[in-house]
Amino acid sequence: MTRRALIGGGAAFAAAGAGYEPALQKTSLGVTIDCYQFGRRRQPALEFAQYCDSLGAGGIQIEIPADLEYARKLRGFLESRGMFLDVMVGLGDLERQAAAAKEAGAVAMRAACLGGRRYEVFRSLEQWRDFVRDSRAKIARAAPIAEKYRIPLGLENHKDWTVDELAGLMKEYSSEWLGVCLDTGNNLALLDDPMEVVERLAPYTLNTHLKDMGLAEYPDGLLLLEPVFGEGHLDLRRMVSTVRQARPGARFTVEQLTRNPLKVPALADRYWASFPERNGRYLARTLAAARAHPWHGPLPEPETLDRDARIRLEEDNVVKCLKFAASELEMGRA
Repeated sequence: MTRRALIGGGAAFAAAGAGYEPALQKTSLGVTIDCYQFGRRRQPALEFAQYCDSLGAGGIQIEIPADLEYARKLRGFLESRGMFLDVMVGLGDLERQAAAAKEAGAVAMRAACLGGRRYEVFRSLEQWRDFVRDSRAKIARAAPIAEKYRIPLGLENHKDWTVDELAGLMKEYSSEWLGVCLDTGNNLALLDDPMEVVERLAPYTLNTHLKDMGLAEYPDGLLLLEPVFGEGHLDLRRMVSTVRQARPGARFTVEQLTRNPLKVPALADRYWASFPERNGRYLARTLAAARAHPWHGPLPEPETLDRDARIRLEEDNVVKCLKFAASELEMGRA
């Protein structure tokens, strides 16, 4: 089978996918479309589900159209393959999205309050407080919709809320239909300890973005690297076990982002504008972690690759994570 056939869409993809040799044993780990920032980012949900099934993945996380007939087709395929669905939604138009998610058989929805990174978006404490006010209003409107359709909504720790802030929101709303989409690496950018983030948010976790992380330093602060599972310094086994013990029904999804290291300018004044409760202790702890687990070798630069090479690398990295999950994280399934 040619690479072009795998990347193509529509009926051609479905026909080609039927004969694709699975890359690994079946796993209960799902795949989010965000893994494919360069290659498959706009692939329709059904075709993406077919591709992920060919890899042996246990489910998908993706946006779906507010089209009930399409949702039923997607549900039929996923149920026939024993795969789960997380639907990526926005908080602004949740009613129509939740109806489609229900028809598609979604186990949960995932949303983020902020599209960017807190330390890049907000230049003042006032801007941050405006965002908090607006986000709380959106959450207050979203929770009853999730309850109406009986599909839980997970809010991701999307480089916006510190662990203290997100845990506080969960305690305040205290709804079985509102929880967390737990990203195991994001809060390093806010100088939180990743294991503490997992331990504190695990009781509220509905769905996940499972990733490994590496750290390095640069003149303005820290570089966050996102290596394949097992090549970073996060204790993924302990993290998965912690979530499983707290929330046995939570679904795990890999978010393997194949990109250049992310700059976190924590040594620059502008970084601290929206963090009234943070202090040097958080910075010192994260710098100590970077020095205790230094990144060895050259920094990855996938964004310098040509299109075909980058697509191959994205796909290969996801397969490596799925294999690691099946063999090392007890995520195999029949």
